[in-house]
Amino acid sequence: MKSRRSVTHGDEPPAWCGTQQALLSRLACATAAGLSGAEARERLARVGPNTTEQRGRRPAWLEFLGRFANPLVLVLLVASGVSFLTHDLTSSFIIASIVLLSVTLDFVQERRAGNAAERLRGSVALKARVVRDGSAREVPARELVPGDVVLLEAGSLVPADARLLEARDLFLNQALLTGEPYPVEKQPGESPPGTEPSEARNAVFMGTSVISGTARALVFATGTRTAVGGIARSLMEPVPSTAFERDTRHFGLMLMRLTVLLVLFVLLAALYGHRPLLESFLFAVALAVGLTPELLPMVVSVTLARGAMRMAARQVIVKRLSAVHDLGSMDVLCTDKTGTLTEARIHLERHEDASGQESAQVLRWAWLNSHFESGLRSPMDEAILAHQEVDADGWSKVDEVPFDFERRRVSVLLEREGRRVLVVKGAPEDVLACCTFYEEDGVPRALDAEARGQVRARFEALSEEGFRVLSVAWREEPPDMKVAHLGDEAALVFAGFAAFLDPPKQSARPALEALMRAGVKVKVVTGDNERVARHVCRELGLEVEGVMMGAEVGTLDDHSLQVRAERTTLFARVSPGQKSRVIRALRRQGHVVGYLGDGINDAPSLHTADVGISVAGAVDVAREAADLLLLRQDLAVLYEGVLEGRRSFGNVMKYIRMGTSSNFGNMLSMAGASVLLPFLPMRPIQILLNNLLYDVSELAIPLDEVDPEQLERPTRWDLRFVRLFMGVLGTLSSLFDAATFGVLLLFFHAGAALFQTGWFMESLTTQVLVIFIIRTRRGPLHGRPSRWLVASSLGAAVVANVLPFTPLGAWFGFVAPPPALLGALALLVVGYLLSATLVTRWFFRRYG
Repeated sequence: MKSRRSVTHGDEPPAWCGTQQALLSRLACATAAGLSGAEARERLARVGPNTTEQRGRRPAWLEFLGRFANPLVLVLLVASGVSFLTHDLTSSFIIASIVLLSVTLDFVQERRAGNAAERLRGSVALKARVVRDGSAREVPARELVPGDVVLLEAGSLVPADARLLEARDLFLNQALLTGEPYPVEKQPGESPPGTEPSEARNAVFMGTSVISGTARALVFATGTRTAVGGIARSLMEPVPSTAFERDTRHFGLMLMRLTVLLVLFVLLAALYGHRPLLESFLFAVALAVGLTPELLPMVVSVTLARGAMRMAARQVIVKRLSAVHDLGSMDVLCTDKTGTLTEARIHLERHEDASGQESAQVLRWAWLNSHFESGLRSPMDEAILAHQEVDADGWSKVDEVPFDFERRRVSVLLEREGRRVLVVKGAPEDVLACCTFYEEDGVPRALDAEARGQVRARFEALSEEGFRVLSVAWREEPPDMKVAHLGDEAALVFAGFAAFLDPPKQSARPALEALMRAGVKVKVVTGDNERVARHVCRELGLEVEGVMMGAEVGTLDDHSLQVRAERTTLFARVSPGQKSRVIRALRRQGHVVGYLGDGINDAPSLHTADVGISVAGAVDVAREAADLLLLRQDLAVLYEGVLEGRRSFGNVMKYIRMGTSSNFGNMLSMAGASVLLPFLPMRPIQILLNNLLYDVSELAIPLDEVDPEQLERPTRWDLRFVRLFMGVLGTLSSLFDAATFGVLLLFFHAGAALFQTGWFMESLTTQVLVIFIIRTRRGPLHGRPSRWLVASSLGAAVVANVLPFTPLGAWFGFVAPPPALLGALALLVVGYLLSATLVTRWFFRRYG
């Protein structure tokens, strides 16, 4: 493989900082006239093609096998193997199939994330005009190398990162990097140290587009070393573990430790009691299988899939199932501004005179200027022309002084019914410098120092509110004037301001308010300036507690950023890499972080967050990197998705609480009884049957409803809560098992078969029916369970109590119990359920 070593030095400052001569020296260019063909070929062999495509991706089969490293998956595979060795082929097949399906789904989702980087190749020009051997020629963009001189013009897609050598009236659309729709002026020169790519006025970057003007630029970075290539690299990095993945891994480790301890305890007890070692080993591993929630992947998948289907009905597409859980657990939402909170289109919000009063005359002059000017129209021109209540109304164009970078204004000479007027529109500072009068109530007045100061103050106030501002001025001209000159842009009458804004989406404010009421903190992370971002926050009712600029983010180490990010609401002028750093800092603080964005510059953040959320109009790369896609331009569906995630999580936790507590209690009873009894308290095949019927009773849990209060706050796995609940309710279950043992041995003098039958009936009945107690924190009489849950639970209990009276029961080693024993077992079951109700209510009040 060829080396892809850069011709630049890694410890050098960014190429847009420093002098042009220093850059030429770094790139080993004798002049700015371009490279020779031989030198270009030699550099291409060293640095590689100019493409964002990544190499060295792990083979698919290795990525697939890596999914089996999860502790819970390993526990379940061991349980499948044990079931196979004990000739329980049905259980072995079911467990293995569930694990394989779960792992395959995860693999497919993770594989898709890698494909997002490949979409970036569509952002690179196929052909580029370069200077080679002293003459201009077209070459494939992938063959560009550092040191090439590229030629740009209106409509060009910038093929690599380059520093401007020459530029004339150059305006670029940098939405690729910043997400902002406004044109950006570019010119040769120097940028101070520490300047971010989005702020560098003397450089152009791969994938951005030229709106107007021409330029000659020196390439300093190609391929994966470009700014957009850095985005591609971040998308190819390993996906950070989400909250769901971390929590299930910790849960699996907890079960693995319990399982190992249980098996060792039973084996030691068997050796101490001189029991047959093989039978004791099979009993121990059957206990281990009984403790393992082998249906957990299926219950989780079914629960999350049901949540995904309900979200799809609300036009939210779920691309990664576990994102449903992560959305419910989300307690911090970081969001880009443009296109997510705002409409991503420039709108003329105000047209006012020098005193700040709304003025139809200002709108009319601005509209006529935009309507008659030649060349490419800017987005602000389009916003002005969108006001269809204005028309040309008999005006015609006589001449024009086109826009240029130095003047930063455009003038058109218009005529109507013999009257000729020069109308000027441009940057406020430059237009105001040409004015000696201002218009008040339709009358021109002298623009003295006091009036000029008031006009400047009004401009600053509009800027402070987040508006992009143009000024409009005019001047009466002689009726016979046919040509407009630069010198005519003097002694103008200042008409007023045209103020533009990217307006917030109508659905954004109520959606964000609902999320904040639901315990989700909202933080705005944008590449736009602080003033504009503050204005949007005010419009959306989002209180700004702290502000950080991208330059400050870049100076902080990871620990300092964690502390600052916690108490900061607005991050402005941040680069794509800095957005990802902010998200990682919040995640290290223990938050479950969602990110909402729609641009290429948002893709790394979508990739880094616990749950990435994008919208229907997003670019391909953002849609690929996201976990959830909002098809409706209504952010209210995001709040509905959060509730659906919490609902799904609530049902998963029902299974966890029920499975761990009941299984732990029964396995604890079996382990203790195996030490005290001269026979096994339950045969291995009976343990596996108990486990199978119990799992069947839980299949309908995903269809159950959850308590309304569980939807009010973010929810997460709490292993301490699970351990305590397992210990408390499991111990209670073991106490009633001990009572059952006493009844069987002391009152009925049960042998092995009757003991195993009686305990099987009592054990399965109590652990199945307890779901109606622990499914809600309000008590079993509050909240109706799903009819499917009622049917599956009662069905399993009926099978357990009828089976000993059938011929099939004899095959499992059961015998028909006497009626008196049935009555005693019924009393024990009722006593357990009443006790479990009291203990559970106490536990939920005590530990939440």
